[in-house]
Amino acid sequence: MRPFLVDSHCHLDFPDFDGERDALIERAGANGIGFMVTISTFVSRIERLLEIAETDQRIAATVGTHPHNAAAEPDVSADRLVELSRHPKIVGIGEAGLDYHYDKAPRDVQAGVFRTHIEAARETQLPLVIHARDADDDMIAILEDESGKGAFPFVLHCFSSGAELARRGLALGGYISFSGILTFKNSDEIRAIAEDVPLDRLLIETDAPYLAPPPFRGKRNEPAYVLHTAEVLARIKGVDLDTIAVRTSENFFRLFSKAVDPRQSDAAR
Repeated sequence: MRPFLVDSHCHLDFPDFDGERDALIERAGANGIGFMVTISTFVSRIERLLEIAETDQRIAATVGTHPHNAAAEPDVSADRLVELSRHPKIVGIGEAGLDYHYDKAPRDVQAGVFRTHIEAARETQLPLVIHARDADDDMIAILEDESGKGAFPFVLHCFSSGAELARRGLALGGYISFSGILTFKNSDEIRAIAEDVPLDRLLIETDAPYLAPPPFRGKRNEPAYVLHTAEVLARIKGVDLDTIAVRTSENFFRLFSKAVDPRQSDAAR
């Protein structure tokens, strides 16, 4: 029997999956992936995410604006995010954050949108899914400044930043999620960071359709492949796959406390 795993971050609404979404969800189930969160990148497209999430008890969604899209949605208020988050299928805020690698939106706009999402996460106590790329210093500054205004739950998703951001994020109570990047040959620094993250603060994800792990490197990623990241993480932590499956799933449902574990739903029937 496959261990129960959670893909804490994927993008099932992306056109990469058109025409075979149902099939890939079933492939995920066959690989032991018992729950998936399809992550918002545009608030204006939330209805599409909800359509997908409502088709299956194993899928939930978030609501938010990706930093790439911050200039397209600069005026979405925290109140609007809070209002949308009341939907039973929305279990988190984001993804939001800072991306200085591509700079697809002005940095001040990214920061303003990010702070708005933090405000919504603080009010709802739903976890904020944070995108951080090549912006460690500003990310640390904003997280520490905003935490001083009141705690909010968060996860640094698809972690590819430096050890200092990991350390400061953990100190603020955050979680860290690792994607297929953890499995890449040139990711020794990321593996070293993962080795130091406590077992009770780890999540795993695909970020599908991006970042497929070997043996699928260079191809389209999908939730079924989170198993390969879990296997590498188990080796890094010196534990077996079952332990990683149990701990990362427990961590997920602790952080995303609004998400309904389908194993409990099945048991209640």
